[in-house]
Amino acid sequence: MSRRSALGLNGWVALALAGLLAACGSSPRPKPAELGSVTVQQDLQKTWSFALGALDFPMTPAVTPNLIGVASSQGTLHVLDARNGQESWRAQVGAPLSAGVGSDGERFAVVTRSNELVTLQAGKVLWRQKLPAQSFTPPLVAGQRVFVLMADRSVMGLDGATGRILWTQQRPGEPLVLRQSGVLLPVNDTLVAGLSGRLVGLNPTTGALRWDAPLATPRGTNDLERLVDIVAPVSRVGDSVCARAFLAQVGCVNAARGGVQWTRSAVSDQGLSGNSNLLVGTESNGVVTTWQRSTGERVWETDRLRYRRLSAPLVTEKGVLVADEAGFIYLLSLTDGALLNRITLDGDALISAPQAMGAGFLMVSRKGLVQSMRFP
Repeated sequence: MSRRSALGLNGWVALALAGLLAACGSSPRPKPAELGSVTVQQDLQKTWSFALGALDFPMTPAVTPNLIGVASSQGTLHVLDARNGQESWRAQVGAPLSAGVGSDGERFAVVTRSNELVTLQAGKVLWRQKLPAQSFTPPLVAGQRVFVLMADRSVMGLDGATGRILWTQQRPGEPLVLRQSGVLLPVNDTLVAGLSGRLVGLNPTTGALRWDAPLATPRGTNDLERLVDIVAPVSRVGDSVCARAFLAQVGCVNAARGGVQWTRSAVSDQGLSGNSNLLVGTESNGVVTTWQRSTGERVWETDRLRYRRLSAPLVTEKGVLVADEAGFIYLLSLTDGALLNRITLDGDALISAPQAMGAGFLMVSRKGLVQSMRFP
């Protein structure tokens, strides 16, 4: 497992997961068992692909009904037609990126490694705004505003047309943060952010705190053990928002009231997916676990993929999609976790979790292959 050096951040430290887990122990991970031949019970079809180039930051595509925004590590934003993957336009940001892409279908936003928020529209840079800290989470573009979650655990709201800073909400936290995407999403008229093991609800107009729901409490004798950041992706169904606190807990919050519905101990750095009944997560040991969304009671788990380094899952109507670090994509039954299919993407791990896209789904590998797929 690779080791990356810690990165100074205005007195904070951003840690790549590889370095963090290496610090926890040097024992090698057991070798996964061979799966053998897989009997295909549900086909997967590739519909289009786009070659972006190798990625070295946690790029998350912006998926809107008509357009998809993807960005290269060196700062080229590509906007694709969601139907066929054809490029609608591209634009140069002019600097390497640390986070992106966010979009409302018209404006697209990314963050550079020099802490600059850049918003683009119709192939041109609309505005730039210097941020006080780094960000590894895609900006949220919604309601004529752009929102940013920064690595010092502050949230900022900006005017979408001009980039003028409207408000900043600063929250105290532990002195370590993860160098991976956090949580920032709209739920009705509330902005929900993940901050230090908590989901918080903010007024998107003023930044005022509406509610604070703890999923995990920092514990331990050192900063590493106390790290409980909320990690993306989350599962939202109506007012129910379910999320994972890093290496600690999973749980669900009612975003209308701000109340914690339930939490359960779970060990992983990957986010969650779900539907109205189930919540699915991949654990650090490769076990895929499913909980009842309403109560948190465990429904089923499968160790068929044990010891494989798995992505966050995507729950679809045909099953649970998950990828491993070798570039295999697996489809598991929603009923019991049985293996329904296994395909290869391009021989490399995904850079982010599979994403729903209209009637299909989207996957992006670390080699930069953007692949649209669907069920026949």
